[in-house]
Amino acid sequence: MSKTNGKDASGPETGKNRETASQGDAEHKGKGKDKKDARKKRADDHPPSSAAWARAVDAGMGTAPSLSPHRLPSLPRAAPGIVTVEPGTRFSLASVDPDATGGLEKAEAKAALAGVRERIKALQERLYAEHARSLLVVFQAIDTGGKDGTIRSVLEGVNPQGCRVWSFKVPSAEERDQDFLWRYHARAPGRGLIGVFNRSHYEDVLVVRVKGLVPEETWRERYGVINDFERLLTLSGTTILKFFLHISKEEQKKRLEARLEDPEKHWKFDPADLTERKSWDAYRTAFDDALSRCSTPYAPWHVVPANRKWARNLMVARTIADTLEAMDPQFPPAREGIAGLKVPD
Repeated sequence: MSKTNGKDASGPETGKNRETASQGDAEHKGKGKDKKDARKKRADDHPPSSAAWARAVDAGMGTAPSLSPHRLPSLPRAAPGIVTVEPGTRFSLASVDPDATGGLEKAEAKAALAGVRERIKALQERLYAEHARSLLVVFQAIDTGGKDGTIRSVLEGVNPQGCRVWSFKVPSAEERDQDFLWRYHARAPGRGLIGVFNRSHYEDVLVVRVKGLVPEETWRERYGVINDFERLLTLSGTTILKFFLHISKEEQKKRLEARLEDPEKHWKFDPADLTERKSWDAYRTAFDDALSRCSTPYAPWHVVPANRKWARNLMVARTIADTLEAMDPQFPPAREGIAGLKVPD
């Protein structure tokens, strides 16, 4: 599990709460059954908050109460070329080559992508019809990392009725008045849907850290809260895929220059991007911490080498398709008596 300031980032476990309660009972032995009954009633009347309840789940969630028939996520191995962050280990982006292609050739990858898209479309239709579970796909990257292009390429042709894409910009005044997860939780995918976060709740341990928008003690506490949030979504029937699109500093320079040189891409360019580029090392450190502290057995981080767009797209598409296939959504059974029906002239 992740740790923050030397403490388990996922917070106190209910086992510890029970131990404390037992010690308190021992101190008051002999004071009568009525008091014990009263204590039990008070406990029953005050269930733990959703976050505290989610924290009760161990790393594998084997002892967790079930909120849906599909409590555990189906997480196949990521596509070749992707590096999955091992939960509970220290990770560094420096260990991943952003030029890696997973052994793919460009022509081969482009030809294969069409077939993988068809798999995603067919499985998404089954997920939508089943209406029991959902898939949340999270994309994070440094500026020009390719989030927009990946989403557009990988999900091309998917029925928009069953897919929602949310791009999280600077929070509005209303959003700033709420807790930091409020706007993300409100847009988590409902049953039958594929939800896509273009940037996500991780901005609140990334940009706010680098820019000093909140105190250090605030953003450090958020790693554990994020893990709780993702565990709660998982327990509610949402499978979570998290992709970090990994490019080099040299590749970012090329992409920024391409935007400046092409008038049709000027709308994408913000002079602030040049200021942000000066914070490259600070962002890399922040990403390393987020990937290390928030890669869990139920929502691991997948680092995608993203200098080669054609390889990036196929690796992400294959992982999404394989995950949907492992979820194995099913069309609901036909209504009784439908087999004998005839359509009148």
